[in-house]
Amino acid sequence: MNRIIKQWPWLVLGTAVLIALLAPLLATQDPYAQSLLARNLAPSAQHWLGTDSFGRDILARLVAGTRLTLLVAVAATCIAFMGGVGLGLIGCLAGGITRTVIYAGFDMILTLPAILLSLALMVALGVGTSSVILAVGIAFMPLFAYVTRAVYERESAAGYVTAARVIGVSPLAIAWRHVMPNAIGTLLTQIAIVMPRAITTESVLSFFGMGVAPDVPTWGRIIASAAGFAEQAPLSLLFPVLALALTTLSLSMVGNRMREHFDPLSKPLASGA
Repeated sequence: MNRIIKQWPWLVLGTAVLIALLAPLLATQDPYAQSLLARNLAPSAQHWLGTDSFGRDILARLVAGTRLTLLVAVAATCIAFMGGVGLGLIGCLAGGITRTVIYAGFDMILTLPAILLSLALMVALGVGTSSVILAVGIAFMPLFAYVTRAVYERESAAGYVTAARVIGVSPLAIAWRHVMPNAIGTLLTQIAIVMPRAITTESVLSFFGMGVAPDVPTWGRIIASAAGFAEQAPLSLLFPVLALALTTLSLSMVGNRMREHFDPLSKPLASGA
């Protein structure tokens, strides 16, 4: 029992991923089908979690929303990872004015909170799934860039890197063969930290009507639709909020555990050290 309690974040994430993969099979109802005669119904045999203000099945929309929300979060995190690590590494290798310009750009991005920056980008890009993925990805690029710079500077001072330079290994080969493999653990931890923030940012954008298209069911859209009918149908608001809260909390806890595992500075000193 204690083992299950300790592993509950992984169980929650595994369940969310399984739901996302099997969404077409699990959604027995059409998440887009509306029925004005079945608005705000309580849970029943036909609608296990009830219906929303348009008579749409909440369970079907949650299942579809899980798939879309995780897809947006994963894709945005991938863009942030590739852009942040790629540009950050280019800046470190090039040095000089190139490094200054690249990291000055990342500093400018960080002057705004991720949600505000994503909102500004959505105004420029327009509403849509591709736009929200790109906006959220750009907003979190600096986090990966700064981790890349920190790891690069740390590893560049190591003796084996100095030895590689002495024997004539190119800076690109040093970064690819020696520096980046030692950064994998730190970058994986950063991915686990960024993903819940990406999910929250997408949900906030969708809640304010600036995320995906209005008819696309993501957790943020479902919460926004149910918020105005919280007194009449509280369960229609409760279930998507629980899904969002449990998933982001689980990802945050997994990221913290990964940080403790990969980062030696976060581990307590051994007794007698």
